[in-house]
Amino acid sequence: MRVISNKRIIEFSANHPDALKPLQSWRRIIESQSFDNYSQLKSVFGTMDKVEDLIVFDICGNRYRLITFISFSKQICYIKQILTHAIYDKGRWKK
Repeated sequence: MRVISNKRIIEFSANHPDALKPLQSWRRIIESQSFDNYSQLKSVFGTMDKVEDLIVFDICGNRYRLITFISFSKQICYIKQILTHAIYDKGRWKK
């Protein structure tokens, strides 16, 4: 699966350096496999949630949330946002 875009990971990690290795690890796993559906993805990443058409991953012991849109048919994972858990909980990202 292809990840778009690594730029968001780099930008977020500049302010949250402890997130870099976990985010890179997540990206390597996503890019090394093909996922046909949410269930297959969930079997690899147990700590994730589906919120409408988005998939939200827990990163770095749930300190951060990685919000993605995944096109299983195109095998593309779009990184929409990476947030601290506190900002995620405020819910403004849903708008």
